[in-house]
Amino acid sequence: MSEELADFEERMSREINAFLDADPPGARPAQARRAPSRPQDPGQPAKAMKTGHVVKLAVRTKQLEMDSVFEHHSSSISRLEAQMEAEKAARQAGYPIIGFVIDIQRL
Repeated sequence: MSEELADFEERMSREINAFLDADPPGARPAQARRAPSRPQDPGQPAKAMKTGHVVKLAVRTKQLEMDSVFEHHSSSISRLEAQMEAEKAARQAGYPIIGFVIDIQRL
């Protein structure tokens, strides 16, 4: 049994080595076939990457006024915290009446 296993391992090792060593015509060098260990160009710097939410609220300055849209960009990853920040920012912007949340989108 162990002799058969040793033969099998030896045969597999030879076939794997033959496969890795064989270069078909027009193939790239062995080093070029390997993927780089880390990306060469990340695309955009880390500061440009955005996280957080965009919150849209229906707000009013008077009781009998039509709702208008107030949009707030929050850097928080929590939806609830982003909503609370948006409501606070709307009150500071002069909208004492906040009707409802229209939309919350993740960046």
